[in-house]
Amino acid sequence: MRALALHHVAERGGLLPALHAVQDALGFVADADVAVLAEAFNLSRAEVHGVVTYYHHFRRQPAGRHVLQLCRAEACQACGGDELAAAAEAQLGCATGQTRADGAVTLEAVYCLGLCATAPAACLDGRLHARLTPQRLRALLAGLEGLEGLEGGS
Repeated sequence: MRALALHHVAERGGLLPALHAVQDALGFVADADVAVLAEAFNLSRAEVHGVVTYYHHFRRQPAGRHVLQLCRAEACQACGGDELAAAAEAQLGCATGQTRADGAVTLEAVYCLGLCATAPAACLDGRLHARLTPQRLRALLAGLEGLEGLEGGS
């Protein structure tokens, strides 16, 4: 991690690119990484931790094998996003912001995927999906490898 940090330390605002590099390399930013970044950028651990926890993009723990991001912005909420989020939680058996106990899926809230005209939207493993309904979401999830035991919900 130190090499990733040092690569960005001379850049103006280099902490964010360094955090992205850590996240890209490991999939999350661990407490040990916060300490390394703080030392490299001559910041306190609290300052680096504040940046990590401020931005929703950064994870503090490893994600599941699949990541489902549901748009929770206004357009998606107005077009059934709340119903979709409730259905996702019921189908996956975990709350938003959590990973299923079996590690199969992490369910995350995001705030705009840029698909407002085709809301509600989601991003599953980096692939965008629009005009989702609970039924269409269930079909998407059913196609995931290693995802057993989908809950009821419709």
